[in-house]
Amino acid sequence: MTRVLVVEDDPQLVRALVLNMRARRYGVDAAPDGTTALRLAQARRPDVVVLDLGLPDMDGVHIIRTLRGWTRIPILVLSARRASGEKVAALDAGADDYITKPFSMDELLARLRAAVRRTETEPDAAAATLVTTDDFTVDLTAKKVRRSGRDIRLTPTEWHLLEILVTHPGRLISQKHLLREVWGEARGNKTNYLRVYMAQLRRKLETDPSHPRYLVTEAGMGYRFEG
Repeated sequence: MTRVLVVEDDPQLVRALVLNMRARRYGVDAAPDGTTALRLAQARRPDVVVLDLGLPDMDGVHIIRTLRGWTRIPILVLSARRASGEKVAALDAGADDYITKPFSMDELLARLRAAVRRTETEPDAAAATLVTTDDFTVDLTAKKVRRSGRDIRLTPTEWHLLEILVTHPGRLISQKHLLREVWGEARGNKTNYLRVYMAQLRRKLETDPSHPRYLVTEAGMGYRFEG
């Protein structure tokens, strides 16, 4: 049974989350504050954490950083904070996804299922050297991309961006993280760089670059690869 730790101080929302998750055969523990959440995470070893950032005793970003000190379990942030800076801070601390309140229960459960699937396939994904989609393949060992039977030439920068995204399928990668990894700390706020290079990648790889299927933008936050 997949076990979920819900960290939320709104009793009505906790009740709704617990009922919906248990109806879908998840095991659920709930924590109303950060201290309880960290204790339960150590004791119960959940498979996924659903975390509100605004807790009574500590900020949710601190909880993310603490968890990331010892575990790679998926962390789905569920928060009323809408500012892009807040979202980026949570993602850079190690959150895997960010859902803004108010939210659709169906969407949350879909994101939860996706996080569980990624965890289940992670060992194989780590060992894999070939990423295959319906439209192109990425050979991580040979550093080659093929589409429609022919090699697609990528610049070193395009390749670096693509490599980061395809090796973290389904995970939301923040703009700041991508900029730091590809261009270094000095270019950490040059989001126009990302827009230009992501547009180039989409022109080379997407069937309809204006409506990307694989290289998806999460406005104000970052990008994710949907394989």
